[in-house]
Amino acid sequence: MKKLLYILAVSFFFISCFKSKDTTQTQASKTFSEAQADEVGMSEFRLSYIGTMLNQAVSDDVIPGAVALVSRHGKIVYHKAFGMADNAAERALQQSDIFRIASQSKAITSTAVMMLWEEGKFNLDDPISKYIPEFKDEQILETFNESDSSYTTKPTEKQITIRHLLTHTSGLGYGVIDGDRRFKKLYNKAGIIDLFTTENISIEDNIKKLAKLPLHHNPGEKFTYSEGLDVLGYFIEIVSGMPFDAFLKTRIFEPLGMHDTQFYLPESKYNRLVTVQTKEDDKWIKYPITFYDTDYPIKGAKRFFSGGAGLSSTAKDYAAFLQMYLNHGTLNGNRLLSRTTVETILTNQIPYISEDIKAVHGLAFGLVDKKGHDLGGNGSEGTFVWGGYFNTTYFADPKEEIIGVLLKQTQRIKGDDTSNKFRKLVMQAVAD
Repeated sequence: MKKLLYILAVSFFFISCFKSKDTTQTQASKTFSEAQADEVGMSEFRLSYIGTMLNQAVSDDVIPGAVALVSRHGKIVYHKAFGMADNAAERALQQSDIFRIASQSKAITSTAVMMLWEEGKFNLDDPISKYIPEFKDEQILETFNESDSSYTTKPTEKQITIRHLLTHTSGLGYGVIDGDRRFKKLYNKAGIIDLFTTENISIEDNIKKLAKLPLHHNPGEKFTYSEGLDVLGYFIEIVSGMPFDAFLKTRIFEPLGMHDTQFYLPESKYNRLVTVQTKEDDKWIKYPITFYDTDYPIKGAKRFFSGGAGLSSTAKDYAAFLQMYLNHGTLNGNRLLSRTTVETILTNQIPYISEDIKAVHGLAFGLVDKKGHDLGGNGSEGTFVWGGYFNTTYFADPKEEIIGVLLKQTQRIKGDDTSNKFRKLVMQAVAD
């Protein structure tokens, strides 16, 4: 009997070791690779509708070109390029071309914030003034003089917290793209950099100037799209003790294999940058210099790291970042976030800030709620989404384990509905 028990115990030990090793290997194998559509429950024929739609949009001059990527269960099943990267230069788009992702930078910055939160560096409801003292005595805009941009203010009832900054409820504005013309004038007069620049300025300089300007409203009162993630880019430097760009490179991009994601491109990658185009006299032309120069990723001072808008990337790189979230915080055997932290990030934070705000936003992404799902074409409840200033977009559906990334580079064009159609066409290709 004792001999039998000994044999059973030894057997159990070796089985346990095998299972443990198998689990570790499975976890480490959660990489981002390619597969046939039918291997992951999608229809190759139905996925071809995406190409039909995008080819038609290029043919009709609705868009100059696009790169589309679809994955399911961590496997890329669709990755194609359509149209031109630069019509004037007659350069066709390639799958590996690099796009300015603008506001798609926000989720990456938010992820960096939450990685530091996991390390116990701060609490989400800490006032930002604890780390950036210039925000201590915030004011709300009360009156504004159109003739000379002078104004009066009143004190806020509460301070801006890190949670407010992550959820666009801080009351900060967004200058040139702000919906309130008063804030456009205020930010311009103060010399605030809103998005990206070739000028020789640091995020520290910019944020300290921003902190002196009035808010739209009391923190936590409304959802107002803002430069909050730029503030958090500077905050990351303070808390981590590292330059913001270095933190993203070493803590996020390198572990995830995002080798083509950066603020500014090395010369070796200049030829892969897609031109921002607009239409003039029914021809696609390079978008001219306005309040910014679209060549910012390849020229200028290259020292302004915008947490809200400055990164460039590829479709595959960004999909890898999203896959890390679908894998509950891990990819390529590297864990960036705990599963429990990912659950918090992907939970609608707005009801806990104010029941009067109708937005649906987590700590890094916009979210699809039950209504969005029920109305159709948006993905499952809990799908996380966002896009960028130059007509880029993405979504990731945790329930179906589907990712869709559609990258374009256009400004001031009309009639482009390809992003809206893209998500519908991805979801209708589910065939399991």
